[in-house]
Amino acid sequence: MKANLVLTSKAVFTGLEEVPKPAAVAISENRIIAVTSIEEMESFIDEKTLVYNYENQLIIPGFHDFHVHAMMGGLALESLNLFEARSEREAVEMVKQYAATKGTGEWIIGFMWDSSYWDDKKFPNWFSLDQAFPDQPVVLFHAEGHYTWVNTRALEMASIDKHTPNPPNGIIEKDVNGELSGILIEEASSLITKYAYDFSKEKKKQLFQNFLHEAARFGVTSVNNLYGTETLSKLDDFELFREFESSDELTVRMHLFPALNGEIEEAINLREKYQSSKLRVAGLKQFIDGVITSRTAYLLAPYADKPDTSGMPAHSFEEMFQWVEEADRHGFSIRFHAIGDAAIRFALDAYENAQHKNGKQDSRHSIEHIEVIHPEDISRFAELNVIASMQPGHFALSERDTYTERIGQQREKYVFVINSLKNAGAKLAFGTDFPIDSLDPLRQIYRAVTRIDSSGKEIWNPDERISVSDAIKAYTLGSAFGTFREHELGTIEEGKLADLVVLDRNLFEIPPEEIVNTKVQLTVSDGKIVYSGQQVLI
Repeated sequence: MKANLVLTSKAVFTGLEEVPKPAAVAISENRIIAVTSIEEMESFIDEKTLVYNYENQLIIPGFHDFHVHAMMGGLALESLNLFEARSEREAVEMVKQYAATKGTGEWIIGFMWDSSYWDDKKFPNWFSLDQAFPDQPVVLFHAEGHYTWVNTRALEMASIDKHTPNPPNGIIEKDVNGELSGILIEEASSLITKYAYDFSKEKKKQLFQNFLHEAARFGVTSVNNLYGTETLSKLDDFELFREFESSDELTVRMHLFPALNGEIEEAINLREKYQSSKLRVAGLKQFIDGVITSRTAYLLAPYADKPDTSGMPAHSFEEMFQWVEEADRHGFSIRFHAIGDAAIRFALDAYENAQHKNGKQDSRHSIEHIEVIHPEDISRFAELNVIASMQPGHFALSERDTYTERIGQQREKYVFVINSLKNAGAKLAFGTDFPIDSLDPLRQIYRAVTRIDSSGKEIWNPDERISVSDAIKAYTLGSAFGTFREHELGTIEEGKLADLVVLDRNLFEIPPEEIVNTKVQLTVSDGKIVYSGQQVLI
């Protein structure tokens, strides 16, 4: 058999060994047909074969992002990014400059503001936005995506006033006088986004194309697209994804995780409807808690800086246990957002209960984020065969001092314990939670290997660093395993699907601090080159 494409390098990391080796990879159609020495590759080459020699540049399996929100990410790529703002005033000025490029009356949508980096570290309010935008609706997502900052016009369009009741698992924040503050927490944001995200089909196509282009340039060939609360319900469109697949424009493998909500028949129907190599319902997802910075993460003991709260779960134990047991019985893999130590324990208990009721099976359930864990629960991941789905870059998104103030010094030792989980036998799967973080996998690998915090200088819990090899495997084979696809994805082996990436340098030979500067040279998805030489080819 002759190859359509051959890639050679002195540094090929197949994922089967701990270090790269000289090798050549032959691809025919969408499959790898040989992984052999460079000298032995000649027999797979004819006049039609494209041959690329990458010298000492690193060839690895395609990145598989275990946790994304594709449509929201596509929106974020063309919206305002406020992460660099260092005060409320500066943020409003950035919004004004951005708004000048938009039509009058259009929704102004922004992402990534974080008041923990601001001079006064205080939450903003509607007043500053109203001064700049008295008539135009504005909705700005916090960096962690769990609360929004809005102006009065946006509140009016959603018919929200001080008498509007809080939705389930949401808070319409009010000031000491009972007046609206302009901050909507958790599901309260969905009261606004159902209007702000009311896009046409053509607009949604554009947003998804934005996402696909970003994935190609970052070497992401597979993603797990997770339910993201009702806030995103207006955006996700499985039929749109299928249209891209039908027209051969779907350049990532999409593994869909709709909501775990007790509607098991609907979930079964979706699983039967979407089940191809490139587009499939792979499981169900739900939230147990929120995030540390807004004190909505669920903790075993009160917050250090606000002892009257420990956060609370989004759903009751009884309801969640019932949902998990039923979904597990029907063969669904379940994903739980759990950031606080109480939420993580809740998730583990729910999975353990399902095992008792349904018997032990190859469920491959996972817990997402795992930011603050109780040390007694670390070993339970391996015992219950629960995957640790983590985004290493997240511990550097939040300003470290603010984060530590929330949880206190005692719990600070158990933040993002990646290496401890690995050493205890847990299987790791890495992702970004895009657009909460950049879709760039190299940022996540950099943080996992260095543990450099938000200051850019300090190492946070150095014992939790992992090797380059382990980090790449978590981003490739770990994610493939978590999606039941390790037999066809995650390593470079004969017979597997041809999803590969070439990096511009060998991560195993550079100082760890330089990993973050690494760029993708080539992305091969399903045997096709979709990115080459800083150019997207789709």
